[in-house]
Amino acid sequence: MPDRRLEVFHAAASQLSFTRAAELLQMTQPAVTFQIKQLEEHFGTRLFERAHGKVALTPEGHRVKHYADQILDLFATLENELKEMAADLSGHLLIGATPTVAEYHLPPVLAEFRVAHPNVVPRLTVDNPDVIEDMVDERIVDIGIVEGLGRGGSQVLVEPCAEDELVVVCSPEFPLARLEEVSPEHLLLHPCAGRDAGSVRALLENYLSRSGVDPARLPLAFELDRLSSVKGVLERGLAYAILSRAVIRHEASLGLLVAVPLRPRLIRHMTLLYPSERFRTHMAKQFGEFAATRLAGPK
Repeated sequence: MPDRRLEVFHAAASQLSFTRAAELLQMTQPAVTFQIKQLEEHFGTRLFERAHGKVALTPEGHRVKHYADQILDLFATLENELKEMAADLSGHLLIGATPTVAEYHLPPVLAEFRVAHPNVVPRLTVDNPDVIEDMVDERIVDIGIVEGLGRGGSQVLVEPCAEDELVVVCSPEFPLARLEEVSPEHLLLHPCAGRDAGSVRALLENYLSRSGVDPARLPLAFELDRLSSVKGVLERGLAYAILSRAVIRHEASLGLLVAVPLRPRLIRHMTLLYPSERFRTHMAKQFGEFAATRLAGPK
């Protein structure tokens, strides 16, 4: 257990009132005052300024509160994790994912996890990477899975978990389908279909720039807001697109579309987004480790 004096100090420092701290802790005010005095004697410094009936933290008090926040949060997390570890995983698992991850990568992972932990009920929210990261930061979801490496921050932990190869996708009759590999220069010779926004667009532009090709020269013939619309254009042989291999598994199995690798390869990461360590639940950690293994595939 954390030092009782520290718990009493933290309540008084948060409320800036010994009276309200006593009410919260179900103690008498003299008992609160005594505990704080004991802590001040232990540290050899005053932690509160008391004047005109008001209470304020001294600079030393602010420092002690900073560490008390962390100590008490860590202890609460430890208690929660030990309780969860002592029982089977159960309850709702709130997951945020980007559209491609949610539709093409995550379904088999969720199915396998549900078989392994039948008392867990996954709830999936789908949005763009920035929104998912904000939801993780605000504790709206327990874990996020996105393409890219995320922005990161003091309250969000970013863990790359798998690679997703982007390839040239076109109909079997399209000129690029005859090539074993497609160079950045080849991309300039044929009409391209793309999404009107999203991480692939930015990734492709960066890829071309690194290869010494001006992204403005890319012959963009279609800008479409839905992946299904992009696939429809490709199946009719009107253009090619840069897409994840995963999104055309069905069409490739039917012979409607083919995937041709780029040279050099174009790789993006899939990334797990967690709340910071003190807020991460045992269930989210277990699911993250499970998902990372499945998404990474065989070694």
